[in-house]
Amino acid sequence: MAEALTLNLDSGGAATQSSERAPRPAVRHITTLAVENMHCGGCIRSVERALTGLPDVVSARANLSQRRVSIETRHPAATEEPYVAALASAGFKAAPLADVRPDAAKVDDADLIRRLGVAGFAAANIMLMSVAVWSGQAQDMPASLITLFHWLSAMIAIPAVAYAGRPFFVSAKGALSAGRLNMDVPISLGVLLATGMSLYQTARGLDHVYFDAAVTLLFFLLIGRALDQRMRSRATAAAQNLLGARVAAATLINADGTAERIATRAIEPGMRILVAAGERIPVDAHLRAGESEIDESLITGESRPRHIRGDDRLYAGTINLSGAIEVEAAAREDGSLIAEIARLMATAEQGRSRYVRLADRAAALYAPAVHVLGLATFLTWMARGNGWEPALEAAIAVLIITCPCALALAVPVTQVVAAGRLFRKGILVKAADGLERLAAIDTIVLDKTGTLTLGEPRLSAAETIPDDRLELAASLAVASRHPYARAIVRAAEQRGLRIAPAADVTESAGAGLTAVVTGRELRLGSARHCGLKAGEGDSATLWLRDGDRAPLAFPLADPLRRDAHAVIEALKAQGLAVEVLSGDRAEPVAEAARAVGIATWRAGVRPDEKIARIETLKREGRHPLMVGDGLNDAPALAAGHASLSPSTAADISQTTADAIFQGEALSPVLETLAVARATQRRSIENFAIAIGYNVFFVPLAMLGLLTPLIAAIAMSASSIVVTANALRVALVRHQETPS
Repeated sequence: MAEALTLNLDSGGAATQSSERAPRPAVRHITTLAVENMHCGGCIRSVERALTGLPDVVSARANLSQRRVSIETRHPAATEEPYVAALASAGFKAAPLADVRPDAAKVDDADLIRRLGVAGFAAANIMLMSVAVWSGQAQDMPASLITLFHWLSAMIAIPAVAYAGRPFFVSAKGALSAGRLNMDVPISLGVLLATGMSLYQTARGLDHVYFDAAVTLLFFLLIGRALDQRMRSRATAAAQNLLGARVAAATLINADGTAERIATRAIEPGMRILVAAGERIPVDAHLRAGESEIDESLITGESRPRHIRGDDRLYAGTINLSGAIEVEAAAREDGSLIAEIARLMATAEQGRSRYVRLADRAAALYAPAVHVLGLATFLTWMARGNGWEPALEAAIAVLIITCPCALALAVPVTQVVAAGRLFRKGILVKAADGLERLAAIDTIVLDKTGTLTLGEPRLSAAETIPDDRLELAASLAVASRHPYARAIVRAAEQRGLRIAPAADVTESAGAGLTAVVTGRELRLGSARHCGLKAGEGDSATLWLRDGDRAPLAFPLADPLRRDAHAVIEALKAQGLAVEVLSGDRAEPVAEAARAVGIATWRAGVRPDEKIARIETLKREGRHPLMVGDGLNDAPALAAGHASLSPSTAADISQTTADAIFQGEALSPVLETLAVARATQRRSIENFAIAIGYNVFFVPLAMLGLLTPLIAAIAMSASSIVVTANALRVALVRHQETPS
């Protein structure tokens, strides 16, 4: 295992060097299940407890955002049935990932929206018939008309409660059948008791009817549940997106020299594979014939292609840029570096999923307290000689007044307001608990290529190159997939030049392009390719030779983001530690770190070593934010306490990150952290509002001074106050940086 180079620049710019060897994770047997009805921190503990009691299970880690659980066993599992059965006995519905529909999250979103719509429609109609009763006009109505209104309300409320309340009823039933409590138990109890009591009162012709309270309660609760579900559905299985970097089929070269297409999963070590220019390497392999350049930015983050020859090692998912090559498979598809990164990511994601959200911590204490208060109210009223009807009415009022509408809205509505604010700034928040984790950040770990820099070579000092020379170079470059060639074409397009592709362009691997135009030879490529002597040309520069004319240099560079230095200074001014962790070569990493004012950096770091560094920071009690864009950053993004990724990142990194930012500026990092902290403050304030409301109204309900209807109105008012407070997140300001 190679050592990772660690360099620390002191204030004088001198470099000190050390090395750190990161342990490679041991091979483990992991089974992952989708768990349908996990809703809170208590569910996480119940799921893990149900599985760790099984023989051969070493550990179980539940991921609330993705509703999954990873089970580590001593031996490979022959079937998932024992785990599914254990979870079923604990009240959870589980299934192997292969049996889960890929669009299940969208279906859940749509289902909650439909139920929310039904509850809102029913509540509005029942309220219309209740206005007369509330306003005191019922005294002038015939008793038969009042009874008719109550029965009409019942006809609307009962099917609405049955349909809209189903998510809460099913969850509560599962919890009770497993001998545990969750937030949905008091909700279901309050709604069912209010509906049942109202139906009983209607049948007896009495006035204490609270259908509107029961349905309105469901309406507000479903708002919170729908908002929370929408945030959760953005979190997807990141490792599954690695399939996009894999190759479905490859060209096998048989012993007799014939070629045939086979599935990548059928490739065995030792097989000879033909990889054409522009294709991805299907599996980890060794070069056996040919010469080319390989784009390894997906793996290393390095934007500069690597010239390969001889017995060079190649990795699955990297792109062959130049000529056709013949490679020998060194591993099967599931033994490739991409597969290893997927396993590292899965492990890192499960570690981060143990973070318990603020709402879940509140729920763990809140649900038992509600039951105790409701039961105490009922028993106290019965002990004082009151009948069961007033005792039950008082208990229902307590259950409704303590129903966690405000608590259920406290975090989701704040997060949705924050997500909307960030979306307007070009930042997409994906993880349900991402903003909470971002608010706790005290250390920033940055990748270099694609994060501090733009991640693509660009023509520097373009204004010094005449239009006709740039147009001529672009006519050759348009025939190549090389990143440097694409940079030339992009510069010509930005200048508005007409690009006419040259005919019969040939490409020499590691050298450049050649064509004959109007009888003169044109060359675009390395200094040697264009006739310059060794040492005359910069390795990061293309040259254009037009016949006998002197070669013209086209300097190329991967520029820093325009505000990188200002953003780094602003982060350090906030007391945050900042460092660079890159898979690139030491020289460009050192140059970039020095340019933006970062003293601590590491170069040549592999994915498992990035995770090791993140875990070291965590053991020191720090909360690192990982900002990266490459496939090699994906495991570290999953391992970080929180993570950000630019929109130009690899698909897998975008999927893994808590948030994605657009544009060529780095200032979205500042914006995201500022909004996350404001979101945390508003969430805590919302909990204080909800708790204060309960402290004031619960004693009144226990004393019988509040009817269930007044309790429902008070509950609705607290939800409105919480929502209004959450809207303040949209007004937060942060330190601006010059563009």
